[in-house]
Amino acid sequence: MAVSYKKLFKMLIDWDMKKKDFRELTGVSANTVSKLANGDNVTVIEKICRGLNCTIDNICEFLPDETKANEKNIRRNENE
Repeated sequence: MAVSYKKLFKMLIDWDMKKKDFRELTGVSANTVSKLANGDNVTVIEKICRGLNCTIDNICEFLPDETKANEKNIRRNENE
């Protein structure tokens, strides 16, 4: 399964965002951005998707920060 990050870099162009600004905004390292730009593997998510024969939208969901904090509190309370 190949992974393409062309959509990401098209988005950066559309938003007139430099790679440096992208790194600062996201906290992604320069090494990782370089791997993305060169089409190199960024392995963890790809390995999971390959192993499960699925796509990223099958295994990931982006939640608002509020929701994530609430889930942590619920888990913490369950463990007490």
